[in-house]
Amino acid sequence: MYKESRVLMDTYCTITVVSTSRDRAQHAIDEGFAEIKKLEVLLNYFSPDSEITAVNKAAGIKAVRVSKETLEIMERSMEISQATGGAFDPTLAPVISLWKFSRDPSASAVPSPEAVRKTLRLADFRRIAIDGSTSEIMLGEQGMEVDLGGIAKGFAADKAVEAIQALGIKAALVAIAGDIRGYGRNLSGEGWNVGIQDPRPEAETDKPWEEIFAVLHLNDEAISTSGDYQRFFFKDGRRYHHILDPESGYPADSDLISVSVIAPEGVVTDSMATAVFVLGADRGIRLLEAMGIDGVLVDRDRKVHLTGNLRGRLTIVREGYKITDK
Repeated sequence: MYKESRVLMDTYCTITVVSTSRDRAQHAIDEGFAEIKKLEVLLNYFSPDSEITAVNKAAGIKAVRVSKETLEIMERSMEISQATGGAFDPTLAPVISLWKFSRDPSASAVPSPEAVRKTLRLADFRRIAIDGSTSEIMLGEQGMEVDLGGIAKGFAADKAVEAIQALGIKAALVAIAGDIRGYGRNLSGEGWNVGIQDPRPEAETDKPWEEIFAVLHLNDEAISTSGDYQRFFFKDGRRYHHILDPESGYPADSDLISVSVIAPEGVVTDSMATAVFVLGADRGIRLLEAMGIDGVLVDRDRKVHLTGNLRGRLTIVREGYKITDK
């Protein structure tokens, strides 16, 4: 088993492959990282040279021709937006830009209600026009912007896995921060063992991702986790986190603190984890079940809500968390 980590997409990416040859393993790892790097260049909201920036600059003016990769992720984003009734919406970018999330209160900022209302009118995924025949994308009004940060890492994990599989590697795991896609069997002959981060660890730590509350095996699947603990600040006794509700423009006031979604593709798990967090436990579980994908939802009382297929697959390893019968 060979493993390597690099910093891409503004986070740590780790690729693990199982191979009988160090050279074959290294080649596969390099190809996987090359796919992630290519997508980072195309999809980076903050880069003046990315295709997403070109689409945003041309909003309300003209359509922009894009690569097949950018076209594909935009089409998948629209599918998820439709399926979730807008709980996932990539056009929320102008509203997100109003917020400043930092654990340092002096560096954090809550925008005015007027600013949120004014900017929220620009957020509507239904005003994205996609022409697959010409590979063109157009946003309906000047000032609209797309940010694919809520789906790009899962999409990149999928593409990295495709590149590695194409080289004949029988098993690999690609982890881009909390978005993970695996296939095949590890050295023990089982699916990949994955831990879910504890959203409320008992003590502060320099490596919070090593604090887990549950474990499951990935069997040719992807998993993505979203939570209110990833980027947040406290102001006047209230926790403000980075997962915004597209209806209000404010941090989603659901009953959840963590959502992990398990499905065959990372592009689905990444975006659906955000959407389910916005929807809350009851509506989130119903939507996941209707779509035939799985989820681990943790509410504020540390009750763990599971879709039916996950019962018996998830192991709780931290006291204070309990699987609910609901």
